[in-house]
Amino acid sequence: MQRICITGMGVVSALGAGRQPTLEALRAGRSGIGPVRYLHTRRREFPVGEVPLSDAELAGRLQVPEGAVLSRTTLLGITALQEALAQAGVATADALISGTTVGGMEKAEQALRDGTPLSVPCDCGSTTEAIADYFGGFPLRTTPSTACSSAANALMLGARLLCSGQADIVAAGGSECLSDFHLQGFASLMILDTQPCRPFDAGRTGLNLGEGAAYLILEREDNALRRGARPLAVLSGWGNACDAFHQTASSDNGEGAFRAMQAALQQAGLRPGDISYVNAHGTGTPNNDASESAALRRVFGDALPPVSSTKGLTGHTTSASGSIETVFCLLAMQNGWIPGNCGFRTPDPACIVPTGGVPATLRHCLCNAFGFGGNDSALILSAYA
Repeated sequence: MQRICITGMGVVSALGAGRQPTLEALRAGRSGIGPVRYLHTRRREFPVGEVPLSDAELAGRLQVPEGAVLSRTTLLGITALQEALAQAGVATADALISGTTVGGMEKAEQALRDGTPLSVPCDCGSTTEAIADYFGGFPLRTTPSTACSSAANALMLGARLLCSGQADIVAAGGSECLSDFHLQGFASLMILDTQPCRPFDAGRTGLNLGEGAAYLILEREDNALRRGARPLAVLSGWGNACDAFHQTASSDNGEGAFRAMQAALQQAGLRPGDISYVNAHGTGTPNNDASESAALRRVFGDALPPVSSTKGLTGHTTSASGSIETVFCLLAMQNGWIPGNCGFRTPDPACIVPTGGVPATLRHCLCNAFGFGGNDSALILSAYA
């Protein structure tokens, strides 16, 4: 089977817009989590990871025509995709696969507040259409919506399109803005922290929500080399499993996460000992971190590789997290270090002890993204030789 190469990546999150500010913030361990600034909500007691740009500033950077109305999810998506396409040296792709769950919900909320008609369609698919239209269109456009595994599943679908020969170049990832609806929803589950989150720490009490977008340009190796592109890495393995344990909680033994990681290893033809680093889903909730730790121990036994969660820096970017954290893994591979686990202080016997903020040669990275309902996904990125 042809190797699936990554030839471009673009990202925007609470750490900034673009690869370079993102890299600098990651290296410095500088968190973007703070008080609500742009989101219209009464629940201001919860810190969030907002992209540090208003809608008007995002639209201005993108030279969106005056009077055009785009959702924040769309603006974030365009920003990240533009950077990814530019690095890959292409203007478009055969397919755009963009994961989201919020879509343009914040525009619906605005219309309800103002008592005015909707200015733009607000469903998930409409944001993918709007992103594609900005670039002049993609022949295939589709929108996975599986909560927090959406963007990871978008990357898997993109790889399958390439493997089957249905596409030569695919843009895949996800975009998600904050909305009052999903802030209120997570608050109703009592899994939000009023302080910056602390993944895997014994004192963790919940997550912080974040927003952002990231896309990767995927293509078969032969296509990339034929057009003179430089592969950044290989998407060597992927796996998805659904344990259907509970609508929102993870199982005690992490069955779905375990199966997803096992499937990714098998697809890549790797053993657990080959993994150099795991970017954990690591949300900071008592349930997720203990469940994911159980799954990691089942996969790796006593030979656990370095593991860290970057959500202490960005907040949980929900549907976009799988692609955003894939970009973080690629930046770590390129720059030879393991991202830190912000906020960790005290070990919890129920959890793994994270390792981060240290130099390392990373050959194979495992990136986890787990969604509600037990829809769990794992990706393996390998250095391009």
